[in-house]
Amino acid sequence: MAPGIIEPQPAVSAGRIHSLQSVTEPYDDTLRFYLNGTKVTLDSTSIDPEITLLEYLRGIGLTGTKLGCAEGGCGACTVVVSQLNPTTNKIYHASVNACLAPLVSVDGKHVITVEGIGNVKNPHPAQERIAMGSGSQCGFCTPGIVMSLYALLRNNGADDDNLSELEIEEAFDGNLCRCTGYRPILDAAQTFSKSRSCGKSTSNGGSGCCMEKGNGTNGCGMKDVNLNGDQPIKRFTPPGFIEYNPDTQLIFPPSLKKHELRPLAFGNKRKRWYRPVTMRQLLEIKSVYPSCKIIGGSTETQIEIKFKAMQYTASVYVGDIAELRQYRFKDDHLEIGGNVVLTDLEDICLKAIEHYGPVRGQPFRAIHKQIRYFAGRQIRNVGTPAGNLATASPISDLNPVFVATNTVLVAKSLEEEIEIPMSQFFKGYRTTALPSDAIIASLRVPIAREKGEYLKAYKQSKRKDDDIAIVNAALRVSLDDSHRVESVDLVYGGMAPTTIAAKGAVQYLKGKSWTDPETLEGTMNALGQDFDLRFGVPGGMATYRKSLALGFFYRFYHEVLTDLHVNNDKVDSDVRGEIEREISSGAKDLQATEAYEQKILGKANPHVAALKQCTGEAQYTDDIPVQKNELYGVMVLSTKAHARLLGVQTEAAMELQGVVDYVDHQDLPNAKANWWGAPNCDEVFFAVDEVFTAGQPIGMVLATSAKQAEAGARAVKVEYEDLPAIFTIEEAIMKESFFPHYRYINTGDSERAFQEADHVFSGVVRMGGQEHFYLETQACVVVPKPEDGEMEVYSSTQNPSETQAYVAQVTGVQANKIVSKVKRLGGGFGGKETRSIQLTGICATAANKTNRPVRCMLNRDEDMMTSGQRHPFLAAWKVAVNKGGKLQALDADVFANAGWSQDLSGAVVDRGLSHIDGVYRIPNVNVRGRLAKTNTVSNTAFRGFGGPQGMFIAESYMEEVADRLGMPVEKLRQINMYKPHEITHFNQELKDWHVPLMYKQVMSEADYESRRESVTAFNAAHKWKKRGLAIIPTKFGISFTAIFLNQAGALVHIYHDGSVLVAHGGTEMGQGLHTKMTMIAAEALKVPLANVFISETATNTVANTSSTAASASSDLNGYAIFNACEQLNARLAPYREKLGAEATMTELAHAAYFDRVNLSANGFYKTPDIGYVWGPNTGQMFYYFTQGVTAAEVEIDTLTGDWTCLRADIKMDVGRSINPAIDYGQIEGAFVQGMGLFTMEESLWHRGSGQIFTRGPGNYKIPGFRDIPQKMNVSLLKDVEWENLRTIQRSRGVGEPPLFMGSAVFFAIRDALKAARKQYGCEDVLSLQSPATPERIRVSCVDPIVKRAEVQPMEGEKSFFISI
Repeated sequence: MAPGIIEPQPAVSAGRIHSLQSVTEPYDDTLRFYLNGTKVTLDSTSIDPEITLLEYLRGIGLTGTKLGCAEGGCGACTVVVSQLNPTTNKIYHASVNACLAPLVSVDGKHVITVEGIGNVKNPHPAQERIAMGSGSQCGFCTPGIVMSLYALLRNNGADDDNLSELEIEEAFDGNLCRCTGYRPILDAAQTFSKSRSCGKSTSNGGSGCCMEKGNGTNGCGMKDVNLNGDQPIKRFTPPGFIEYNPDTQLIFPPSLKKHELRPLAFGNKRKRWYRPVTMRQLLEIKSVYPSCKIIGGSTETQIEIKFKAMQYTASVYVGDIAELRQYRFKDDHLEIGGNVVLTDLEDICLKAIEHYGPVRGQPFRAIHKQIRYFAGRQIRNVGTPAGNLATASPISDLNPVFVATNTVLVAKSLEEEIEIPMSQFFKGYRTTALPSDAIIASLRVPIAREKGEYLKAYKQSKRKDDDIAIVNAALRVSLDDSHRVESVDLVYGGMAPTTIAAKGAVQYLKGKSWTDPETLEGTMNALGQDFDLRFGVPGGMATYRKSLALGFFYRFYHEVLTDLHVNNDKVDSDVRGEIEREISSGAKDLQATEAYEQKILGKANPHVAALKQCTGEAQYTDDIPVQKNELYGVMVLSTKAHARLLGVQTEAAMELQGVVDYVDHQDLPNAKANWWGAPNCDEVFFAVDEVFTAGQPIGMVLATSAKQAEAGARAVKVEYEDLPAIFTIEEAIMKESFFPHYRYINTGDSERAFQEADHVFSGVVRMGGQEHFYLETQACVVVPKPEDGEMEVYSSTQNPSETQAYVAQVTGVQANKIVSKVKRLGGGFGGKETRSIQLTGICATAANKTNRPVRCMLNRDEDMMTSGQRHPFLAAWKVAVNKGGKLQALDADVFANAGWSQDLSGAVVDRGLSHIDGVYRIPNVNVRGRLAKTNTVSNTAFRGFGGPQGMFIAESYMEEVADRLGMPVEKLRQINMYKPHEITHFNQELKDWHVPLMYKQVMSEADYESRRESVTAFNAAHKWKKRGLAIIPTKFGISFTAIFLNQAGALVHIYHDGSVLVAHGGTEMGQGLHTKMTMIAAEALKVPLANVFISETATNTVANTSSTAASASSDLNGYAIFNACEQLNARLAPYREKLGAEATMTELAHAAYFDRVNLSANGFYKTPDIGYVWGPNTGQMFYYFTQGVTAAEVEIDTLTGDWTCLRADIKMDVGRSINPAIDYGQIEGAFVQGMGLFTMEESLWHRGSGQIFTRGPGNYKIPGFRDIPQKMNVSLLKDVEWENLRTIQRSRGVGEPPLFMGSAVFFAIRDALKAARKQYGCEDVLSLQSPATPERIRVSCVDPIVKRAEVQPMEGEKSFFISI
């Protein structure tokens, strides 16, 4: 939560400080640990007790470890902490989130960061394989992913050859990546697995490893292995990769094996840490200071401190108390230490199942299942059962199991030990029965009966891995020999403010016969009464949550019935079991570019910075070393969606230690300087009299550290007067709240076509927005110079020139005094095209006022509140079609939710209108676009820029028209697909048109028709599992629709030594632009690729650049570089002739230099032919179209809404690829990002506050490693001629076009839902809103369970959340 939203709250009083000091007086005050093999000693005077491990590491210059979210949800901050595990008594290398870990937690341990395991000159095999395997694009997430893989490898040690594919696939469940689509990372990681590690194995594309062929004693790579077990070196290393040898890794420091943990007490008046090492010491602290904050993994506490401004004066770290980390098998129960970490608990549960047997071990199977999908590995490595229980979360995955199993909690204080049944532990929201002076010492989990007892656990969330539950449950029943219920526990999470039992259903079940069908019906009725949720229930999703509660019991009932082996025709066997993924795999056509490969161009070269990114050496904006006298800025943001500003009081903030100044609109040169925005200047840097959205900047507090600036921003008091707010497109339409922008495309005679058509169908399409979720949030460092008002601006921006222009404006100087520089971005996707200007302008104002450098990197919450999203769209369409399925006319009103300012919204809706035909010839079209003006964040550019929205409208009306005609939609698509040289509705001829060809190829290569038959058969045989299949084409226009932006410049220098320095106007944000540009220059100048270098993008080398966007950057900048190289080649031609064709660039450059020849050239390019005119519908809108076709198959669980993508076959026409490795990476990454857009990424606003609710990875879910298609095949179109394509290398832009291919998964889900609805006699046309979340999937079904769970709003009742 952003500063200013919650008041600081001291969590404890100072009353018992004296007693606490007396108890802890003998404690040590020095931290001792190892960092990358070097001993570190820190005492109280040398360290801030409030900093996290991440802040410490970055503070000492180890910036490879990144800050992505500050809540342990993205994994960018992953490091490895090695220790002697007190539970197993073995060394364990734990991947942990450094952003959450308090520094005290590493005492006596070995911290390993990405810098510690390798560098560019000597990389670790994990670093090298991810880099060479195209597993790093923007690279911001990469160090964390590398360290997760490193931890896995280290923990396997000498048994590395036993590393399974499943272990590798699940190793990254705590890491997120927004660029790659995960496939190349998994492929690189799987080279370490036992089945894929041999270069000759079939999984690596070989003929078969000797081990696969059965002659493993003397086969490839095995001939030198000592089979006695004393040679741990992995011999199965794919050709070209560094061998992985566990013996050469950083050793666990021998001194730490002998290290005696001492009780610690360190800190200052504001904050003190205590680290007892025995239970007695902990209980002594609790006895004198009951309100001290107990910290185990700090997975929740650090979030409270960071985002809720909680202050804990005294914190006690309990992770090193060995007594709390033990377990014991007893005759009738398993006793688990309260502080056993969840990773160890996983293993303990498996041992318990083995010890007690599968029947009596049922409770431990349930616990193990819930832990498996609980958070990520980094959290499980530090989280504990006691922490889970003490926080009393109503959606805890473990708490229902503990209650249902009648677990007994053992609480200890200095005076006594008490036993609390878990059924009596939770007293209310976040409150428990634990005495204030007691701790959770252990849990006694009873084993199940040998006969007649059944226990299952369930969970449903937005995403399978690393996600909090929507609803979870643990259901247990004990039956007598006649199958009557003796005892029962039905315990749910997510249905009330606490973990709760379904009391009515439990009461009903007692004594009932389980095999009597009436028992099921009666229990379902009772559950409906137990969970009679109202429509506006906190947390929303009333119908879905109720359906899950009923569905979980329905599944449990039939699973138990099946286990009873009764002859009962009422057993619903299909409901048993949940969707389980297979190990994912993928294939690429690696020969696609062979026909046109050159010496450098057309070859699959790795990203030029990949290895730097994998080793943590790549520098991002916030990695820039701290400047002298630097200040840190934190914005004061509006907490209201629409309000009048009555006053801003900064006095309290200015009195805080470290706070230096406050900046607002009064610090600008003039009132006009406050206005910004392109093309419409309708937004202010600082709010003046009124705020129009929650998250609008009001001012900025400057302090000497980030923490002090955060405290200062929270201390600023803002007084508001509420004004009416508009959130949704529907509200804007009703209140006629629109921006002036209005565009239309009108061709043919629509009115006549509708009158003469055989059929006229209409419908409404709704599509939600999408958060960019680049891993590097908005960041900048602004450095004022001593002369002439000069300023250097380092910004994470896609738009250096616009940054330069607005910094000049807010500082009152000409643009020639401002240098805007970009080294690289940790992801952009359009979110840093304009929205980065806001932060940079504010920081520049601050730097100008104070004449000191100013730095700011937004936290994830601030970024999501201020930086805008993809535009939600609503379209009302009408289509005319003849009996044979030929489309005759389209009429549509298209509305985009622009937010509170226009930003680029006009151009976004324009592109939506131009793509609303999809790939279909419609002779008569009349479409109109408007911008809804609302009080939400100002929406902005996002990969696809309105194109995906327009094409989604197209495919939606195609689906619904096909359903109404009773025709397969695949046939309708083929009937209406454009043919070569036909004209679009905006009067552009389709040249090099290959969609029909690719459609046929994908149908054939994906075996589509045969699989359609299989899907139909599967659906007929399964009641609760349904499969769906879809094939979706795309055409995406390449060019900026603002004509003036279609230009680029470049500067190329050749130096004496033959090396080449290239500068161009594009920014590198992971898309491989610099890689392609160096390849173009190297090929053009006939030099090795290693001799060409791009340092950065800067406005003092290439001026007046267009933003890096619209998938046009390779076209524009590539030709500009080629133009410069042509000039240089012309100057060097006499020397090539003189010195011979084999002369090196060093020789040529020397000769030319001594003849006083200019070895620098300024290149330029502008896109020809384009110039569309809106209204008259004349001129060419796009230079060309990138095209593609994708088939996808899914399976859904209609009982829960859970789903998985079984397979995706993606084919793209990218022309002659400059670099297929880069292009494949863009296709895979865009596809998965598009899949997220259409299936799981849902933005919600909290109705009560008007603020965006889905902030950060905890509430906003992007796809993870285990969400990608189980089988993912990607290919490039080949064996065709691109006769009319006049781009550099005849390549096509590839950054944005594949994103819409992700919608194939959405339409496959819709196809599966049609089968599910048809089963119950419902053949109404399904209008499915995007994204197709598990909730929408479930409530789109029409089975009796979801019907009885339906919750209707009472009069005047509104939903808890708003979907804009």
